[in-house]
Amino acid sequence: MHDLVIRNALICDGTGAAAQRGDVAVDGDRIAAVGRGVGPGTETIDADGLVLAPGIIDTHTHYDAQITWDPLADPSPALGVTSVLIGNCGFTIAPCREADRDLTMRNLVKVEGMSLEAMRAGVRWDFETFPQYLDMLERGGVALNVGAFCGHSSVRTYVMGQDAHRRTASAREIEAMCAIVTDAMAAGAVGFATSTSPSHNGDGGHPMPSRLADEAEMRTLVGAMGASGRGVFMLTKGGATPIGFLESLAADSARPVMIAALLHNPTRPQAVFDDLDAIAQANGRGHELYGQVSCCPLTMDFTVRNPYPLEGIAGWQRALTASAQELPGVLADAAFRAAVKRDLHTPLAVRLFNGEWDKVSVVQTVHPRNRDVEGRSIAALAAQRGQDPVDCLLDLALDEDLQTLFTAVLLNSDEDAVASLLTHPHSAIALSDAGAHLTFFCDAGFGLRLLGYWVRERGVMTLEQAIWRLSGQPASIFRIPGRGRLAPGCHADLLLFDPRTVGRSANRRVFDLPAGAPRLVNDALGVQGVWVNGVRVADDAGIIDDAIARPGRVLRHFNA
Repeated sequence: MHDLVIRNALICDGTGAAAQRGDVAVDGDRIAAVGRGVGPGTETIDADGLVLAPGIIDTHTHYDAQITWDPLADPSPALGVTSVLIGNCGFTIAPCREADRDLTMRNLVKVEGMSLEAMRAGVRWDFETFPQYLDMLERGGVALNVGAFCGHSSVRTYVMGQDAHRRTASAREIEAMCAIVTDAMAAGAVGFATSTSPSHNGDGGHPMPSRLADEAEMRTLVGAMGASGRGVFMLTKGGATPIGFLESLAADSARPVMIAALLHNPTRPQAVFDDLDAIAQANGRGHELYGQVSCCPLTMDFTVRNPYPLEGIAGWQRALTASAQELPGVLADAAFRAAVKRDLHTPLAVRLFNGEWDKVSVVQTVHPRNRDVEGRSIAALAAQRGQDPVDCLLDLALDEDLQTLFTAVLLNSDEDAVASLLTHPHSAIALSDAGAHLTFFCDAGFGLRLLGYWVRERGVMTLEQAIWRLSGQPASIFRIPGRGRLAPGCHADLLLFDPRTVGRSANRRVFDLPAGAPRLVNDALGVQGVWVNGVRVADDAGIIDDAIARPGRVLRHFNA
């Protein structure tokens, strides 16, 4: 008698092979049988009309802080996700000395749009080193399977303190960082992650520490990861970081390189495809590179007090380093505005915002006298008022004490171009950023969008291909054993859904973070069940009580 039998499902096994009608049996945390006539179960589910697939593996999340107070990693389980990788871009909270905790949190406020109040109230600091962080997660239990990158910015801060975001490292400091990376790999890190993106700024507008690393530091630390014989090097790429350099790191370390975030920019439409072509050529030379792409348009809510989409504009730097008291004066200054306007006339391939004011709209105003501008684009308002869009946005924000809520469709808005990214042979679909930018957007349901919009509505790939992209392919890239497939002996990470209705709802704002801080969430559509290691954690109503049993595993063992 099996513990669980799911009968009459359309089985997509995560390999990309043609779907087959049949049954899946589960014993304990493993799949016992797949096919017809698998035998009876203590619990039996009739899945007629439903698809059974491996759970989604979300390889680009930032749950590092949230998971210390929320082992469910809400909302991911309800959205079909059974495994997450944290620590992307190198923005981790481990290692961290006690003296650097507040700096680490303030950096995350700026670079990842997190609430300082929520983190100060919620983060459990029962660790200092990276191995101790994994041990803490393992002791407390997690609802999903969790793999963690060793993060460059945290490693730099641990070794260099306040100097981490100010200067290059000495040979002795690089040696100390190497020791940390080596220990992290031995403890079970999935790899080493970093960022060179100019959009990634920390407390006070300073560059995140990893952006100060020179080529020698980067090459040495990736080499320390590769010396373990395991690991994936993950980098969020700035425009000045050539694919050729990343290929050389793959060659020297003999390890895969995952390059984020390859998003389509309509002001430089060919740039992302040039990167993917370079990645394809590197693979042709035997060096394993992937380009991380998204199936979602990058849409963000923001205020001018917390203007993440605008921070990649060089002229905006004065505002980033201004105090709260100084900021209104900076934003009103004609020279500041002129610098921002000048920089926007030079579009960049990797900058989030490039002056597409028709895609920036007013969501919510503070003063009743401004209610009539809600729902209107800045381009339309500026034209009506005879202003430059920069002046229009800033004058409205200043009139409302910088509390006006705007929204911007930033990148990935050309659907034909996005379809080409999603089907490129050397791309990997991810970039949910779950756990970060909580007040700006929520793409934790990216996998359901792929299955609903891109498969059912647009038909850009088959259901089998999409499920492989969400499960089997990431398990293969990151060398996660026994996951991402439906086969006897594999871990019973399962997603049961209705292909006719699968998708995600519109965003809604809730106030359930520590200290009552807000976040955006959305709900699953068409999901009937999610199992992690054989335990059901979600059904059609969302996360269920069984998730509290925390059936997930801290992933520490990866294939070479």
